[in-house]
Amino acid sequence: MNETMLADIPGRGVDALKQLRAMTADICDVVPLTAEDDFHVTTVTMMTRNALLVDTRATDQEYDRTPAHVARGAMDHFQITLCVEGEMRFSSGRREVTMGPGAICLIDMAQPNRTVLRGGGSRTRLMAIILQRNMLAPRLAHPDAATATLLPSNHPHTRLLASHYAALTLPPEPEAGSAEATIEAIADIVAAAAGGTADIAAGVERAERHLYLAMIKRRIADNLETDALTADELCRHFQISRATLYRLFEADGGLSHYVREQRLNLAFPPADIAVRGGHAADRPRRRHALQQRFHLHSRIPPQVRLDAGRTEGAGRQLAPRDRCGPDHRHGAASTGPPPHLVAVETVPDLSPARSRDMTPITAGCSANPRVLP
Repeated sequence: MNETMLADIPGRGVDALKQLRAMTADICDVVPLTAEDDFHVTTVTMMTRNALLVDTRATDQEYDRTPAHVARGAMDHFQITLCVEGEMRFSSGRREVTMGPGAICLIDMAQPNRTVLRGGGSRTRLMAIILQRNMLAPRLAHPDAATATLLPSNHPHTRLLASHYAALTLPPEPEAGSAEATIEAIADIVAAAAGGTADIAAGVERAERHLYLAMIKRRIADNLETDALTADELCRHFQISRATLYRLFEADGGLSHYVREQRLNLAFPPADIAVRGGHAADRPRRRHALQQRFHLHSRIPPQVRLDAGRTEGAGRQLAPRDRCGPDHRHGAASTGPPPHLVAVETVPDLSPARSRDMTPITAGCSANPRVLP
């Protein structure tokens, strides 16, 4: 995300309620459903070039957007709202939906509506992706009839979408793609669920593949130092078939190749000055190369050597000798297999594990693996 801002209404209670009402006078009426002294709202906003992500925690309250508010023209965007905790009831015209944790709803703010939040003794938490009308409306066959479209927690796409809401709040991972591309894919899938155009319906598979691949690559980046990157483990975690997983990584040369390249990039980061010269800073990287079974410098991909700023001669000086026997260059026998025949998929690194954890914030997920066409 490009920018993060905390918008916490100062204090709580009557003064906070008065301030919120002043801020939203042209948007909706705010009605607390608890004692005014207990009223509180906390909102965090994160911006991209094509959307605004709003993370809200609130006590029980009601928002009433009347025809008079709509006529003022202060807001005509769409919201794709995920309920994380508590309950949200939304109604617009004759349509009414109730959302529990894990459910997603499309809301058209250009129409009168009413929203009721109930936290069951706690606060309700909602995450909303706010899109300009000119971005989502062209994707919908009937834009004015799309409001209150519900994707329940057991919908095939809900877990996938909810995981990306969580990922959008994390620092970007280059391999996982841009936040803007993720927003576009989410918009395509929600538009298809709400009745998209023919072009959108035909592109749902592409959007779904983009989201799955971004989510899996983020998990790979977060677990390069662990054994959690086997095909079986990834299939179990993301509830997809092995055939789907392999197809997703065809453009990257296959899953094993992709994981190996990412581990080598971790061991030899681009423009890392410390790897030049063969000093003590190189020892963890040499150890990592051994773990990945790159016993000879010639087995390390040339582009990795170049990205690390390593010359051919310096690389040979750093390359560890085969620990199983004499120098390979003399053709002597070795008790170990040739480096190019050794599997590398499940070999862990010994450097400290990363601290980030990408746990999807959703509930009611289907336990059946999905096979993408």
